[in-house]
Amino acid sequence: MANYILDITKEHCPMTFVKTKIELSKLKSGDTLEVLLTEGEPLENVPRSSTEQGFKVLSITESEVKGLHKVLIQK
Repeated sequence: MANYILDITKEHCPMTFVKTKIELSKLKSGDTLEVLLTEGEPLENVPRSSTEQGFKVLSITESEVKGLHKVLIQK
């Protein structure tokens, strides 16, 4: 299993999930993607949309940087 990181802190909806979905599609089963994102719509939409697409959200944690979060998703 491999682990990858995607920073979408500069993106806005709906591009936040579009970029996440593109990266998830490149992974092999069991791989994880850590998505760095901002509060608000990205934090609400990326985990929800990932789950709806059949991916597993393993964790959602606050980053060391205020207002940023990490969402760990497994394919």
